[in-house]
Amino acid sequence: MSDYYTNPTSYFYIFIFSIFSFKLSSCIQSNDIFCLEIEKQSLLKLKQSFKDPINLLSSWDGKVDCCKWKGVICSNSTGHVDQLHLQNNPSLQGQINPSLMNLKHLRFLDLSQNNLGQTIPSFIGSLRNLHHLNLSDAGFHGNIPPTLGNLSNLETLSITGDGNKLASDNLEWLSGLRQLQRLDMSFVNLSRTSSNWLKVINTLPSLQELHFQNCSLEFLSPLTNASVNISSLALLDLSHNNFQFLSIPLWIFQLTNLEYLDLSFTDINGPIPTVNKATKLRYMDLSRNHLNSTIPDWLYSCKDLEFAYFSYSFLQGSISSDVANLTSLKTLGFFGNQLTGKIPREISNMCGLEFLFLTYNQLQGDISDSFGNMSDCFLNSIKLLCLRSNQLYGRIPDSFGDFKKIQFLHFGGNSFSGPIPDSLGKLSSLQEVSLYGNNFSGSLPECFGQLSSLEELYIDDCMLQGIVTEKHFSNMKNFKILSASGNCLLLNLTLDWVPPFQLTVLKVASWRFAGAGIPSWIESQRNISELDLSDTGISASVPSWFWEIPFLNLTRNNLYGEIPNLSRARYIYVGSNKFSGSLPGVGEALVEMDLSNNSFSGVMTRFLCNSSQTHRVEILHLAGNQLNGELPDCWKEWASLKYLNLGDNTLSGVIPNSIGFLANLQSLNFYHNNFSGHIPILLRNCKELLKIELSENHLDGSMPTWIGTTLVKLRILILRSNNFNGEIPSEICHLISLQILDLSQNKFSGAIPNCVKNLTAMATKRSLDQYDYSSSSYNGASFIDSALVATKGSILQYDTILSLVTNIDLSSNNLFGEIPNEVTSLVELRSLNLSKNSLTGLIPRNVGDMKELESLDLSRNLLSGQLPSSLSLAYSLNHLNFSYNNLTGRIPKSTQIQSFDTSSFVGNDLCGPPLTSGCSGDDGEVMKVAKEEKDGDRLEVDWFYVFVSLGYVVGFSVVCGTLWLNKSWRDAYFALIFKEHV
Repeated sequence: MSDYYTNPTSYFYIFIFSIFSFKLSSCIQSNDIFCLEIEKQSLLKLKQSFKDPINLLSSWDGKVDCCKWKGVICSNSTGHVDQLHLQNNPSLQGQINPSLMNLKHLRFLDLSQNNLGQTIPSFIGSLRNLHHLNLSDAGFHGNIPPTLGNLSNLETLSITGDGNKLASDNLEWLSGLRQLQRLDMSFVNLSRTSSNWLKVINTLPSLQELHFQNCSLEFLSPLTNASVNISSLALLDLSHNNFQFLSIPLWIFQLTNLEYLDLSFTDINGPIPTVNKATKLRYMDLSRNHLNSTIPDWLYSCKDLEFAYFSYSFLQGSISSDVANLTSLKTLGFFGNQLTGKIPREISNMCGLEFLFLTYNQLQGDISDSFGNMSDCFLNSIKLLCLRSNQLYGRIPDSFGDFKKIQFLHFGGNSFSGPIPDSLGKLSSLQEVSLYGNNFSGSLPECFGQLSSLEELYIDDCMLQGIVTEKHFSNMKNFKILSASGNCLLLNLTLDWVPPFQLTVLKVASWRFAGAGIPSWIESQRNISELDLSDTGISASVPSWFWEIPFLNLTRNNLYGEIPNLSRARYIYVGSNKFSGSLPGVGEALVEMDLSNNSFSGVMTRFLCNSSQTHRVEILHLAGNQLNGELPDCWKEWASLKYLNLGDNTLSGVIPNSIGFLANLQSLNFYHNNFSGHIPILLRNCKELLKIELSENHLDGSMPTWIGTTLVKLRILILRSNNFNGEIPSEICHLISLQILDLSQNKFSGAIPNCVKNLTAMATKRSLDQYDYSSSSYNGASFIDSALVATKGSILQYDTILSLVTNIDLSSNNLFGEIPNEVTSLVELRSLNLSKNSLTGLIPRNVGDMKELESLDLSRNLLSGQLPSSLSLAYSLNHLNFSYNNLTGRIPKSTQIQSFDTSSFVGNDLCGPPLTSGCSGDDGEVMKVAKEEKDGDRLEVDWFYVFVSLGYVVGFSVVCGTLWLNKSWRDAYFALIFKEHV
C-alpha cells in the first residue's frame, strides 16, 4: 500500500536517472574534460555560505576537480556542471549563495530534505536550463517567488512545504512551465489561490502528475469536457483539503489516462458520478468524505484497479457479487460506512486480494455463507481480513486455519458463537487477532501457544470460560499485547513459570488467579505500559514498580497499603480497594486518577497546593474516602480538570472561589459532605459545566439566577438536602439541556415557575450517545460519570444509562400555588416528585399525556378535585402516590392504576379500586334527570330518561291490556303463576 503513497512511475525513472548519472561521474577521470574554473569557484562560494557541522561537503576541495566532488555531476561532453545533488542533509543550514547563478548549464538541482531556514531565492528562476528542480522539505518558508515561472524547460517541480510554512498567493507563474510533467506542491498554503488554481493548472498540457495534498484549498471549480487540457494527467492527489459542500467534479472521471486518484480527507460531497471513463485507475482513495452514495456499478469494471479505499464516506447499499471482476485488486477498504446485506461469497475467490477492510458497517449473515468455501488462491493471498463491528453470526469455519499468509485477523464486535476453532493455531504468520465482543463458548484454545509470530490478542468480553495454563503461551516469543478482560477464565500457572515474552499491555479484568496475591510472573514483565487487573479478587500490597506504569487499573480488589508519589503515572484507577494514608503527590504526566472508595484520610492542602507545577489532570475522583478539613483555595493550578468528585467525605467550610478557575470543568460533585455558605459566584465562570451535584451539605442562601443564564450547557443539577431558600428563579427555564433537576429537601418557597415547558430536554427523545463528559482515552473509551438520582421512593445510582434519565424532584419544600399545566408538555419526563409541599388546586388534566412517566408523587399537599381520567393512559407508571391531599371522586379505571397499593391513595376522599370503599351509584342508580342551565336555574329535561320511562309505561300497559281483553291468555298466565308457587 505504501508504494502508492510515495512517487509512482516517474519517481522510479528519476531515481534510475540519478543513479546512472552518479555512475557516469565516477568515469570522468578517464576523460579529458574537466570542471570549468568559474563553476568550481561558484560551488566553493556556495559551500562557504552553508553551515556544515558534520562536513558533508568535505570532498569539495579546491585542489580537486569539482566533477569528482560528492553530489556534483558534470556533462561528459562539455564539462559543465549538469547536476547538483545536495539532498538528505538535515544538518546543512545557511543561505544559498547567488554564485549558484553561474551554473547556467545546470539541468538537475535537488536541495530537498535540508534545513536551510530561508525563503526560496528568486535567482533560482535564472537557471533556465533546469529540467528537474526539487526544493521539498528543505526548510524554506515564506512565499514562493514567481520567477520560477521563467524555468520554461522544467519537467519536474517539487516544492513541498513543512507545516504550511511555504505559501503562494498566485499561481499564474506556473502557466509558463509548458513542459511540466510532474508538479508537487503538497503542504504549501494555497488558500489565497483557491478561486483560480485549477484554471492555471489546466494550462499545463504536458502535466502527468499533480500533487496538491494539504494545500488549504477550498474551491474545486468545474471544467467542461471541452475545456479540459490536462487529459494526460495520470496522477491526481488533492487529499487533505477542505472542499466541504462541494460535489465531486464530473471532469475528474473523464480523464481517460488517470491511474491514481486521491480525494481522501476533503469533506467533499457525493454522490459518486455514475459515469466513469477513467478505466485505467489503479489506485483510488475517496475515504473520509460525505459521499452519501451507493457503490457505483462502474467500480466493478475497473479491471486494473489494485487499491480501492472508501473508509468513513457514508456509503450505503450492498456490495455486489460483481466485485469478483476486480481481478487485479490487492486492497479493498470499505470500513466505517453504512453498508448492509451479506458479504458476497465471490470475495472469498479473489485470488490477488491481500487486504480486506469491512469493519464498522451493518453487514449481516452467517460467516459460513460468505467464507465457508474459500478458494485456494484466496487462502494463499489474503494477509489481512478485517470484519469487526458488523452484524455477522454463526461459527467461525475451521477452514480459517488454512490461510497461508494471514497476518491480521479481526472479527471483534459481531455475534459469532461456538468454540474458537483450534485450527487457528496453524496460522504461523499471524501477528494480530481480535475476537472481542462475541458469544463464544468454551475456553481459549491451547493451540494459540504455537502462534510464534503472534504479537497482539484481543479477546475481551467473549464469554470464554475455563482454565488458562502456560501451554497457552508456550511458543509466543513475540507476544506483546494481551487484552482479555470480561471473561470467566482462571489463570493457573506454576509458581516458577517464566514467560517467553515481554508484554507491553496486559488486561485481564474479571479473571481469577490461582492464589490470592498478584501472580509472581508479572514481576518479570517490566516493559508493561498498560496493566488492568481490576475485579480479579486479588488481596495483597502493590509492588512499588506498579506505580510507575503509565496506565494502571486495579479497581474492585482487596489491595491495601499506602500509595507513594506518582511521578510517571498518567492514568491511575485504584477505586474500591483498601488503600489508606494520605493522598499521594502527583506528577505533571498525570491525566486521570480514581482513588474513590478507599480509606484515604487527612486534609487536602498538601495534595492540592503544590504551586511548583501546573497539573494536567482532567479526571480527579476522590469520593468515598475519609478526607476532612476545609477545602483549600488553590484550584488555579488544576485548570485542566473536566471531572471533579470529592463526594462522600467529611470536608467542611465554604466552597472556595478558586473553583471558578476550572474553565474546562464539566462535572462538579461535592455531595454528602459538610460544606456550608453560598454557592461561590465565580462558579459562573465554569461555562462548560454539564453536571452539578451538591446534595447533602449545609449550603444556604437563594438559588443563584446566573445558574440559568451562564451555565447554559447544564444537564444535571442536584441540590438536594441543603438549606437553600427563596423562590425557584424563572431563569432556571433557560437550561434547555437540563434533564435532571433535584431541589428537594430545602426551604424553597413560592410557586413552581410556569416556564418549565422550556426545559425541552425533558420533552425530547433521549439516546445513549447524548451523554459524554470527558475525552478520556484510557482503555479506548470515555470515562463514565454517574449520578445519585432520587426516584421511585429511593436514591438510585445511574451511570451507563444516565443519558436516558429525566427527573424533576421539588419535594419537601414550602412551595405553594397550583401545579402549572405546562409541566405536562414534558412528555419524556420519567420521574416527577412534588410531594410534601403546600400545592393547591387541581391536578393538571393532561397528566396522562406524559407517556414515559414511570414515577409520579404528589402526596402530602393540598390538592383538590378529582383525579384526571387521562391517568388511565399512563401505561409506564410503576410508582404512584397521591396520598394525603383533598382529592375526591372515583379513581380512574385502568389495569395499571388498579395495581397500586391502597397506600398510594389514602388520606383523601377517593373511592373505587384499589380502595375497598365503593362509590355511590355503583348499584345501577339512574338518577340525575336534569341539570342547571348555564344562564339560570331553570331545569332542562333529559330526554333520554323521559323516553326510557315512557317506553316502560307503554310496554307495561300493552301487556296488562292484552291479559284483560283476552280471557284464555289471562287464565293460562295465572295458572302458570299458581303452579310455580305450588
